[in-house]
Amino acid sequence: MSSSQKNRPSLAMWLTAASLLLLAANLRPLFSSMSVLLPDLTRGLGLNNAQAGYLTTLPVLCMGLFAPLAPRLAQRIGIERTLFLVLICIVLGVGLRGSVGVTGLFAGTALAGAGIALGNVLLPSLVKRDYARQAALMTGLYTMSLVGGASLGAAATLPLVHGLGLDWAGGLALWAIPAALALFAWAPVALRGEGYSSGRRRTRPVRGLHRDGLAWAVTVFMGLQSALAYSVMGWMAPILRDRGMSGTEAGLVTSISIFTQVVSCLLVPLLASRFRDQRVLAVILTLVTTLALVGMTAGPLPMVWLLAFIQGIGQGGMFALALMLIVLRSPDSDVAAHLSGMSQTSGYLLACLGPLLIGLLHQWTGSFHAASALMAVLGTISGVAGWLAGRNALVRAQVVELADTQDAPGRSPG
Repeated sequence: MSSSQKNRPSLAMWLTAASLLLLAANLRPLFSSMSVLLPDLTRGLGLNNAQAGYLTTLPVLCMGLFAPLAPRLAQRIGIERTLFLVLICIVLGVGLRGSVGVTGLFAGTALAGAGIALGNVLLPSLVKRDYARQAALMTGLYTMSLVGGASLGAAATLPLVHGLGLDWAGGLALWAIPAALALFAWAPVALRGEGYSSGRRRTRPVRGLHRDGLAWAVTVFMGLQSALAYSVMGWMAPILRDRGMSGTEAGLVTSISIFTQVVSCLLVPLLASRFRDQRVLAVILTLVTTLALVGMTAGPLPMVWLLAFIQGIGQGGMFALALMLIVLRSPDSDVAAHLSGMSQTSGYLLACLGPLLIGLLHQWTGSFHAASALMAVLGTISGVAGWLAGRNALVRAQVVELADTQDAPGRSPG
């Protein structure tokens, strides 16, 4: 075999990695683009604050409800083709939400949220399977792409709306364009339908995760850090506009908060992989994130720009660590896929509490003052869960061989 032939798999692997990063970048603009347009669309459609809260909660709820389907679809059609389906749902859902009034807004948001749910679950499993030796680097890169997409949605939506002469509906729908580009880039990978690690290509069933305390700690940490993150993406711009900022300024502050996550998203997985356990890291990141969030919602307005930077560093680190814990606490890609599914099913159901309660509290009290106390409570519980999830151990689970329908024991790490 020639040297060029030997290099082909590596070249193909990294071309696939580039397509994966483009895919990841389209899993978050749904949230941040809607956040900066939320006051405009609520006025345009006549929605009250509670209904706006339901709208910001809907995609997070769908991410929890549809996450269990991801391992099952991966077992049937493979991870690559499932991710192709993810992008189809995002393209159609994002386009629909800006086209048919209230019905299209809610239906499209739900469809895109379902697609995002599948993608969230399968990305850690794909990294564990095909990039095991580069797990920390790839986790950092795709997490960086996730938050980069969210930041772009927050920063670019209003300028594009104004520059192109669009209304709020056009501003929501235009994010179907980058998703369509990602769909085109991922198509060759989906058609090939093969990874780069040797051996079997289908995800095997796993049993016993729901009886494992460590798995639940990972799940709660994932869920509550997501509750904080989606509170920022869904409500920070409206909160800052309520405090006196213009829509463009509020969008830029939110974008800074999200974009600075890129730094910690890249560094934290590399840092976490060097530690024997990740308990102290989890607590420090949670404390930084929570204090900065409380300051942004209740502190002096001139400090918001600096606090947004600090909050982004902490939040990005929490998110990257939550994803990295799925990889570190799993013995193989099968368990990683199911632990990812569990943590993002129950976790995103927990995550709904953040944006939903902020909307309801605003409806009941007429202000956003209670949001600060809510974020403090969520951050405290998240820190406890992070301490428990960060200990040096593997989850206990049984992998069931596909060729044998009986209870075939797989690896059950101690």
